[in-house]
Amino acid sequence: MAIVDVVVIPVGTEGPSVSKYIAEIQTKLEAFKQEGKIDYQLTPMNTLIEGELSDLFEVVQAIHELPFDKGLDRVCTNIRIDDRRDKNRKMNDKLESVRKHLQ
Repeated sequence: MAIVDVVVIPVGTEGPSVSKYIAEIQTKLEAFKQEGKIDYQLTPMNTLIEGELSDLFEVVQAIHELPFDKGLDRVCTNIRIDDRRDKNRKMNDKLESVRKHLQ
């Protein structure tokens, strides 16, 4: 299981806010979650998505396309992949591992 840290940056919007684009991305991610392909967490600065690597690439491409579907001509998407293969760990497992050191 891999985790992707993704930031989709719509360029050329009518103003500085991009929250409506991010909301649409979250709706799309929920559809992928309902299919059983991923889990995800929205944060104030990015979205974390976990799943099989092949599914994650499909999901990233789908959410990258969404602002284009709304008429924008440019989208910048940053991704970072954590693909650990010696252990099957989820996002919350990683958080719990850090919390243990804080006690």
